[in-house]
Amino acid sequence: MKAKVPRNFKSPDMDLYDRTTDPKHHLSNFKSRTYLAEASDATRCKAFLTTLTKAVMKWFDSLPPRSVTSFDDLLRKILMRFSIQKDKVKHAPSLLGVKQEVGEPLRDYMERFNKACLEIQDLPTEAVIMGLVNGLREGPFSQSISKRHPTSLSDVQERAEKYINMVENARLREPNWRPGHSHLSKEKEREPKKKEEIVP
Repeated sequence: MKAKVPRNFKSPDMDLYDRTTDPKHHLSNFKSRTYLAEASDATRCKAFLTTLTKAVMKWFDSLPPRSVTSFDDLLRKILMRFSIQKDKVKHAPSLLGVKQEVGEPLRDYMERFNKACLEIQDLPTEAVIMGLVNGLREGPFSQSISKRHPTSLSDVQERAEKYINMVENARLREPNWRPGHSHLSKEKEREPKKKEEIVP
């Protein structure tokens, strides 16, 4: 692969491949950008190598001399080496793993849950509602939801927004409230005192 990239061959302007994602996306992107360019295999290989990070180039440099016989051969080797990084397809049941953590505000949980939904294609509304409700921690909002189950996604979002606003407004009215000083931290402050009171 000693060939130089000809002056009239423009290397594609694209993100470098860093081995953390599915190499098929990168290869198809490269092919689509260079499809019309009339260039030899050696030239394509040279141009392709400019789209790899140093970490991936380290792997390429470790290949035995003359082991790459063509551009297609290079692509095959890349796929064989890095296909373990291919994107994992997510399905609706994966939402059941998204849980509201201890001390996590409802707003943060809703944002995290919405991001998880964006990673799933053709997601049924019923699955979104079920996953969202299932992931809630025990508390006033989850109790409210269990008493009157949401009829639609907009219903649960509106109810969550009302609850979030109510909690945030109540917190602002607390005399000792300051940013970063949550209700949870106050509860933790009270716990040692309670224990001390029990000790004779």
